[in-house]
Amino acid sequence: MQNKRRNFILTILLGVQIALVQFVSQQPNWVETYYSTGIYPYISSFFRILFGWIPFSFGDFLGIMLLTYAIRSFYKLIQNKFQHFKTSLLSFTAFLSVLYFCFYAFWGLNYFREPLAKSLGYTQTKYSTEALVKVVKKLISKTNKLQFKITQNDTVKVVIPYTYKEIYMKASNGYKNAAYIYPQFTYTTPSIKSSLVSLFQSYNGTSGYLNPITGEAQVNDMIPKTGSLLTTTHEIAHQIGFAAENEANFVGFLAAIFNNDIYFNYAGYRMALVKCLYDLGRRDKLLAKKLWKTVHKGIIKDFQNANNFWKQYENPIEPLLKKGYNSYLKANNQVNGIASYNYVVDLLISYFNDNHS
Repeated sequence: MQNKRRNFILTILLGVQIALVQFVSQQPNWVETYYSTGIYPYISSFFRILFGWIPFSFGDFLGIMLLTYAIRSFYKLIQNKFQHFKTSLLSFTAFLSVLYFCFYAFWGLNYFREPLAKSLGYTQTKYSTEALVKVVKKLISKTNKLQFKITQNDTVKVVIPYTYKEIYMKASNGYKNAAYIYPQFTYTTPSIKSSLVSLFQSYNGTSGYLNPITGEAQVNDMIPKTGSLLTTTHEIAHQIGFAAENEANFVGFLAAIFNNDIYFNYAGYRMALVKCLYDLGRRDKLLAKKLWKTVHKGIIKDFQNANNFWKQYENPIEPLLKKGYNSYLKANNQVNGIASYNYVVDLLISYFNDNHS
């Protein structure tokens, strides 16, 4: 009886929480001041200290256990011909209430903070095709130079010589260097893990994710390594409170190009190049193709290798999963859904226009 009363109260509180989150979502200044730059850094550091030392993804392990328990519980419910359906439903909604609280209290409120562009002093306006072309040319030059410096041959694909453990260790160096100019990018006590469900992530088209309950940055360790470097810095950006995908892409880019390691530099410019070229292709396909021809063949082979990897995992379920993720992003203040990943271009243009070479 006591459990039933507790579950009923938690279920009622779920509605209250949803209303509160909707209210807070309209207060970005409050979220920025009191949560994202207030209490969240302490919450984040606490969870990284708590789980970072564990050599495997505790969040994935916990998720697998919960999923197993849910399947068993549902099976028993069917076996008992739904005799305790109301009690089970109440237990489920009570669990959702706790999960909802943990998600937004531990990390999710970062979706509603002030735009990163504001804290960086960038004026976000519609950029011209000319401005985009200028940045694309700069990115091609940068990426070509780094590819050639690594391989000494413009037709050879860059191969990352590090293990995943080494990648995770090296990734924080870029944040350390970037923090001298951008203090909001300070990162301590790393907690980066290879996902226990990398195969599942490959099939749903995901290269990594942040577990908002344990604060662990999860990396799909099956993807080509030139992509994994940026995935790692991207997920770290989520860890330090940048929830929006375009902002995490940009912060991850900065952490990569500020890294002392040339492979991270290459990975950073590589990501920026593909995002900007894609955007240019939507505006002027012929010009994008013309510029694409100036990209070193070694870089093109790198992109082809990545495309071939994802193609082998295409399946009829993936679009449904992406549709669900798209709805999740839209529900959390990212009106462009999955397309938000590509909206890093305006931040990149602002960065290069801000007297950066």
